Amino acid sequence: MKIENVEDLRVLVETARGGTLTAASKVLGVTPAAASAMLKRLEAQLGQRLFERSTRAMRLTPQGQTLLDYASRALDLLEEGESQLAARSGALVGTVRVAAPSDLTRCVLLPMFDAFLAAHPGAQLALSVSDRVQDVMRDAVDLALRYGELADSRLVARPLFASRRVLCGSPVYLKRHAAPTHPHDLSAHNCLTFEISGRRLATWRFEKDGEWTEVRVDGDRGADDAAIAHQWALAGVGLVCKSELDVWHDLRAGRLVRLLPDWQGEHRPLSAVLPSNRFVPARVRALVDFIAAQFAVLAGTQERPQADDIRRPPHEPGVPAASGRKR
Repeated sequence: MKIENVEDLRVLVETARGGTLTAASKVLGVTPAAASAMLKRLEAQLGQRLFERSTRAMRLTPQGQTLLDYASRALDLLEEGESQLAARSGALVGTVRVAAPSDLTRCVLLPMFDAFLAAHPGAQLALSVSDRVQDVMRDAVDLALRYGELADSRLVARPLFASRRVLCGSPVYLKRHAAPTHPHDLSAHNCLTFEISGRRLATWRFEKDGEWTEVRVDGDRGADDAAIAHQWALAGVGLVCKSELDVWHDLRAGRLVRLLPDWQGEHRPLSAVLPSNRFVPARVRALVDFIAAQFAVLAGTQERPQADDIRRPPHEPGVPAASGRKR
């Protein structure tokens, strides 16, 4: 039993990720027929069937799953070795594939990525921005930045920031609508909702003195991109409940105002997530260390935004008047 061509292993990995030979062929830049021939050659060499074929997709056999785990690690090691041979003086070389939430990327991460790439000219970034939670075990991702607790024991998470959701609105909106003093007051406000992985977040939870209050909210608009809900809040059309990190700079600048300051939103810790069974290249470890250091500085900021003065002047001249309804 001998694997004669490393490209055959790439077909195995990409077919498992994409679910079809056609998807694998697109990633590898070969025809579907060529990808099929490479997979058949690998199965013939091993004397094992690696996939169960169907008209819609291909499913790994137990033997295929076993080989996939080792093949993924072997290809990662090979890529890292090639990168280090090409590197000068131990410089970081190669692409880091990162998946991150939409609003967090735009509001916080982009300057961090820019600084990292400036410090390491041999590194490249392939960024996937989405509010869909990507599968770092299957998708072509080296690192995922993810909110919330992890349920998958196959993943390794490095905590980055202990964030919570905060309720906020713009000074423009709050000039026209009385600020809520209790979560139940939200029924009279235009609440801006968004989806994460196809689930609309229309139930907002707040805690005070150890007791949780759950409120079903509604508004005249929602989006499948959290960054859009954020922009609507800045424009003064309603209230939004988002991770403190996503609205950090807007709260500090007064473009948004934190509401219900005596209530705590849901805990939404941010973590750097990697698959536990995959080799971690030096460039990925370096990026995680760099981002962790940046968030440590952010967490050490002397004053976390606790704005509750709705009389502060707006910092965005020309913001359009909102149609936020009171229901």
